[in-house]
Amino acid sequence: MPAPLSAVRVTPRERLIVTIARLLEGCRHVAVGASSPMPAAGAMLMRAMREPEEEPMRISILGSMAHNFFTNGGVELFDCAAQGRIDAFFLGGGQIDGAGNINLVGAGPYPHSTVRWPGSFGSSYLSFVVPRIILFREEHSRRVFVEKVDFISAPGSSPPGVFRTGGPHALVTGLAQFSFDRKAGRFRLETIHPGQTLQDIRAATGFDFDHAPEPATTPDPDARSLALLRGRVLEELAEAYPEFARSLRTDIAALA
Repeated sequence: MPAPLSAVRVTPRERLIVTIARLLEGCRHVAVGASSPMPAAGAMLMRAMREPEEEPMRISILGSMAHNFFTNGGVELFDCAAQGRIDAFFLGGGQIDGAGNINLVGAGPYPHSTVRWPGSFGSSYLSFVVPRIILFREEHSRRVFVEKVDFISAPGSSPPGVFRTGGPHALVTGLAQFSFDRKAGRFRLETIHPGQTLQDIRAATGFDFDHAPEPATTPDPDARSLALLRGRVLEELAEAYPEFARSLRTDIAALA
């Protein structure tokens, strides 16, 4: 990739989108849920970056008419994942712990949760069969990143002898990017977004994680990726996520 375009200011959400795109390098088929505008933008950006030199990357966004090859929603998504034909999928969670477990059910002792979330749906199944599960939460706080989740919707790792082809690959938040070591069952801090420090990340995270003595800074978008994001990708994104696309355009305009 070309050198970063340091003279141009970028929004925090643009940096997150480009960070997500980099994690999709080499993917052939990326699936995105119906409420995941930034992961969808990252997938669209990687697809645009690979054209026309490489084989086009397929993107399936549930709920989209223009960016969805499925006609029967989750059923076809699950079948495709079981056949090994989806390389990456995105999962979030009301809670995520240091072992890579996610909670989409609710906070507090189950079944008497004091706060209820949408539910696990297919998260456990997809986390077992999709090779590159990317966890994403823009909010980075001890409310989200806890020592131990109150309910496991999808486990980060499995005991020896359990057949599993998928699992957490990385975690992207509004403050940093982590990788996940499935064998050790732990996160490793890879980069810290500009303006943050290691102390900030520790203070906002309820679990321990590995890291280099001086973690790297998340790189800014390069000139080509930023141009594609603000042009083609925003136009494509408007079909599936019109409100998010408008909001991002507003943020970009405010930088001028």
